[in-house]
Amino acid sequence: MAKFKPVTLKPILPKKDERPVDVYFNRLDASHRNPSNRLLHFICVPLMLFSALGIAWAIPFPYLKFLGTYNGMFNWGSFLIAFCVYYTLKLSPILSYTMLLVLFALSYGVSRLAALELAGGPPMIWVCTFTMALAWLGQYLGGKKEANEQSFKDDGQLVLNTPIWVLYSLFKRLGWKY
Repeated sequence: MAKFKPVTLKPILPKKDERPVDVYFNRLDASHRNPSNRLLHFICVPLMLFSALGIAWAIPFPYLKFLGTYNGMFNWGSFLIAFCVYYTLKLSPILSYTMLLVLFALSYGVSRLAALELAGGPPMIWVCTFTMALAWLGQYLGGKKEANEQSFKDDGQLVLNTPIWVLYSLFKRLGWKY
């Protein structure tokens, strides 16, 4: 079998009329050319987002008197959702709104997992931690398939942009503007 030679990527510099989000997407596109790696990203990135939301949700939230009857409505997952939406809003409003819908769907899944835990099921934090570990393993294997160590290192820098990159790839495939 032929071995793939690792490719060193040159830094992608923004063009004059290019938005910062396009620079991130170009970097991610350049470092994720292998179809298997891309498929693993489309599976593992949502799982990682679900797991991060579940772990944040499971961390006990303090009782705050000023919240009154709304005390049970807030948790650390709420702040993670707010951060994700705010961060993506600065980059692309349309992707931010889509991310909000995705996060609502993931929140529903996490709330069902929390209800399962209350009914005597496995602890949500352990389920989410296990899912996160599997998703990271998938990401690692995808990076190995890419045969480019720089790609895996770039993912560390672009971890906040990878979920919207997955949405961007979907939008691009459907021919939608972002």
